[in-house]
Amino acid sequence: MCGIVGVVEAEGTPVAPTVLRRMCDTLSHRGPDDEGMFIDSSVGLGHRRLSIIDLSTAGRQPLSSPDGRFVMVYNGEIYNYQELRVELSGLGHRFQSRTDSEVVLHAYMQWGRAAVSRFNGMFALAIWDRADGSVFIARDRYGIKPVYYWQDDQRFIFASEIKAILNHPGAHAAMNREGLVEYLAFQNFFTENTLFKGIRTLPAGTMLTVDPRRVGSAKPERYWDYRFQSDPAITRDRQACVEELDRLLQQAVGRQLMSDVPVGSYLSGGLDSGTLTALAAKQLPYINTFTVGFDLNSVSGVELAYDERQVAEHMSYLFRTEHYEMVLKAGDMERCMRDLVWHLEEPRVGQSYPNFYAAKLASKFVKVVLSGTGGDEIFAGYPWRYYRAARATSADAYLDKYFGFWQRLLPGDELASVLAPIAADVRDVRPRDIMDNIFKGSGIPLETPEDYINSSLYFEAKTFLHGLLVVEDKLSMAHSLESRVPFLDNDLVDFAMKLPVSYKLGNFEEVLRADEGDLGRYVENTRDGKMILREAIARHVPASVSQGRKQGFSAPDSTWFRGESMEYVRGTLLNKNAAIYNYLDRTTVEKLISEHLAGQCNRRLLIWSLLNLEEWCKVYLKAAS
Repeated sequence: MCGIVGVVEAEGTPVAPTVLRRMCDTLSHRGPDDEGMFIDSSVGLGHRRLSIIDLSTAGRQPLSSPDGRFVMVYNGEIYNYQELRVELSGLGHRFQSRTDSEVVLHAYMQWGRAAVSRFNGMFALAIWDRADGSVFIARDRYGIKPVYYWQDDQRFIFASEIKAILNHPGAHAAMNREGLVEYLAFQNFFTENTLFKGIRTLPAGTMLTVDPRRVGSAKPERYWDYRFQSDPAITRDRQACVEELDRLLQQAVGRQLMSDVPVGSYLSGGLDSGTLTALAAKQLPYINTFTVGFDLNSVSGVELAYDERQVAEHMSYLFRTEHYEMVLKAGDMERCMRDLVWHLEEPRVGQSYPNFYAAKLASKFVKVVLSGTGGDEIFAGYPWRYYRAARATSADAYLDKYFGFWQRLLPGDELASVLAPIAADVRDVRPRDIMDNIFKGSGIPLETPEDYINSSLYFEAKTFLHGLLVVEDKLSMAHSLESRVPFLDNDLVDFAMKLPVSYKLGNFEEVLRADEGDLGRYVENTRDGKMILREAIARHVPASVSQGRKQGFSAPDSTWFRGESMEYVRGTLLNKNAAIYNYLDRTTVEKLISEHLAGQCNRRLLIWSLLNLEEWCKVYLKAAS
């Protein structure tokens, strides 16, 4: 696990070593164990290393091919690298280390760009080809490892994190107003946008080639995409599917336990992390587990269920783990906000500061941690979202309902009011068009309720899951911790996408028959979603876990924002000098915040997002417009 940077100047312009060094140093938290740089006239590559496999200097990067033609920087883990190494050895390749990075380079030497489709794991890589004078850049299927880039006609700059790009004198920090619309509509970015003008995300499952003779023309090309479609050939026998899923889960966890440093696991009270911990505990002599809970002294209502320590402690007892916990209180958000924003760089889905503390806790004991991210998106863990849209009478009605749900922060009229100061700059940005374009890529016809569910799974994997993975990467690497996500093993995902909707949502047919008045109560009270996964893991975890209700990882901020954290919210967002009002309408924002503080409605996600934006302006724009 590492950090990579690169600069490709227009042909004839040399890369400045001091600039490349400064970019690398910005990513020292991603790789405190080693560093390296390579410059060949107009191409420069830099690397920071977090040593996980083969801790010797043989793993140092940038890594050159034996003949000197290729030079690579790489961030990630390829879990099938040993199988690839055997295959490549049979084709005449010879290896000098035990690292997966050397296998990645030799795979590219053997198969070229097609090599990325053979990798089962998480990766972001860049390879300089001296022979044809190009730089090849690629990102893993799901977007577990990030790549950002900035380009014009003079240069192409890329890095694992935005802050490294900003340390190049050719780039600078400015608010991307189109991106701001996207974030305030969805609490996420569904396109390649970031909040930084001119800086884009290389999409998951894509690659691009940069030619120094035409640096401004490089464009991403997709090499993989999700395809949720039932395959009758493998799904006729449900019990056989349960057995195969169990095998694939154990295989995925086993693959991702490979390490020359200690491995741990997050352990909440939920199904996904409990499954990973149970399976890892069967394959390791001992394992460390980590839980973050919340102080509930001032909390009431649904937020009383947010602390899952008791269930986690019971699972730790069952699986004989070495268990550590941290309890967050009102005020912990304020304490970490500056560091959180600096590391996260671009606000994404949900209230992510508990993730920051979870990674901080785990990093004190291990260098690698297993995370349950991906289980919900692959196995349909959000039935209350799918069911309301699945009852639509047409494709347009389905898209209308889903769009209504995914305006997580501000629906249309409120969004327009909040953005009034910059309306002229963003008049061509239409959130509905952004969302519709995602669905067009699925290839699903939108003719039946099953089509609607599979389209929902496609959409959420492309957007919500990607946002979760950005948060997972940034906040783990903030603490020099490698986070692994076994539910995104290629073989497991490929199998899960072929399962019929009825294997994932056990009450699908019943919901379709329910009248609208009963639907809300039904969805709130059912333990539906991930049904075949629940069956497969029932032999590994207690029934209280395999049949448990979905509980998100969130702090009780709705209460805290009205109580212990109220003065922080007021002092930050109702401040006459708040930087967000260079872009947002003060009167509208203050009204929305006041409605929450008065208990008239729950706007905790919006308040969190505005706090994040305000701190972002201070950290990256120095509070300037």
